[in-house]
Amino acid sequence: MSSGFSRGKDGGVVAEFEAAEVSLLRSLVSMMLGIVSPGQTSDDPLERALGIGDSAVPSDPVLARLFPSAYDDEKEAAEFRRYTEATLRDGKRADAQTVHDTARPGRAELTAEQAQAWLRSLNDLRLTLGTKLDVTEEIHDEIAMMSEDDPRYPAYVTYDWLTYLQDSLVRALW
Repeated sequence: MSSGFSRGKDGGVVAEFEAAEVSLLRSLVSMMLGIVSPGQTSDDPLERALGIGDSAVPSDPVLARLFPSAYDDEKEAAEFRRYTEATLRDGKRADAQTVHDTARPGRAELTAEQAQAWLRSLNDLRLTLGTKLDVTEEIHDEIAMMSEDDPRYPAYVTYDWLTYLQDSLVRALW
């Protein structure tokens, strides 16, 4: 199992990954790439060219968690979403692609920029999985009490592993 991240050269980080861990990471970020694929775009060609998208709050709980409303006022939130969501989706896709492209079995060396992309993508993966699992503050107690035969066990352990990776990455960067 990965020992997590540690400080590398020139502000970068390093980690050792087993082949199965890399396979799991790549599978998860591939899922993320599908989730944050371009959203609804306007029928107006100028708005499409400018990246202005739909202003509706996503009905999918995962997308609503990944792209929360910026304002309590629905009209202000919709206007903000209309002008920012496409760019936010592009950023999430770029971060997920960075993880996909740099995760490899054995020693993975990341530049400071790649490490920041990993940090954002690990957060997105945790938000996604946590939303799907309805994770609460008691997750560690739930995992400890859960039988390994429980069909939810692999997903909860995966969430816990992503949390560990994110924590070790934050510690290595700061």
